[in-house]
Amino acid sequence: MSAQDRQPFVIANWKINMMPDQVAPYLDTVLPALTGEKEVEVGIAAQDLYLSQMLQAAKGTPLAIVGENSHWEDDGAFTGETSPKALAALGVEYVLIGHFERRKFFNETDETVNLKTLAALRNGLKPIVDLDEDLSVYGHLVPEKVILKQLQAALDGVTAAAMAQVTIAYEPTWAIGSGSAASADQAQEAAALIRQSLANLYNRDLANTIRILYGGSVTPKNAPAFLCQQDIDGILVGKAALDPRQFLTLVDQAKK
Repeated sequence: MSAQDRQPFVIANWKINMMPDQVAPYLDTVLPALTGEKEVEVGIAAQDLYLSQMLQAAKGTPLAIVGENSHWEDDGAFTGETSPKALAALGVEYVLIGHFERRKFFNETDETVNLKTLAALRNGLKPIVDLDEDLSVYGHLVPEKVILKQLQAALDGVTAAAMAQVTIAYEPTWAIGSGSAASADQAQEAAALIRQSLANLYNRDLANTIRILYGGSVTPKNAPAFLCQQDIDGILVGKAALDPRQFLTLVDQAKK
């Protein structure tokens, strides 16, 4: 499978920026503009408290609703956490796993990212596994022998068959929210290394089917350069996607 065969994926990550009275107007702007969207898949990741409202509004449309996090247990005494089983029952399709901010502020580890990935798959959710590892440390190695530490840990126990449900997102730590994105060449080098690592963990044919997204200070100005790269199959967008019209611009750019 070539890059042309992998459907681009554009995701808005609202984080905790939206207020309740902003959700409906945002969706009222975005949803009418999504007409089938066969060229590109579109998703919005939001706080748990908005997911039911968003799922109802998006019913019958191509918009995918994405959870921002989920726990590794389906139920139990984990106050404040989100059950992957409940997300799936609600109708959520995708869930972000291991975002840089979860690692930095909430002490998530490679082990917990793996547990959450397995739990998401167990419940029929499609995990978007986020990597923020410094890939420059692998520069002295032959690519055919490289297996990225975070990637290997996150996918421990994930079968080749289950990988059809997995998306990988790469967000360099220094670029998130900084206003300074990686260059298109840097992002492509990272995505190519991730794909090679997937080939080393599984096989080349499988690796070529996996979508790899870039995130970190993506804007309508720099997005086209990322989206035309051979191994980048979409973008995970924070601040720029808080404006629904900017988000639609990014979606249109992915179609091209």
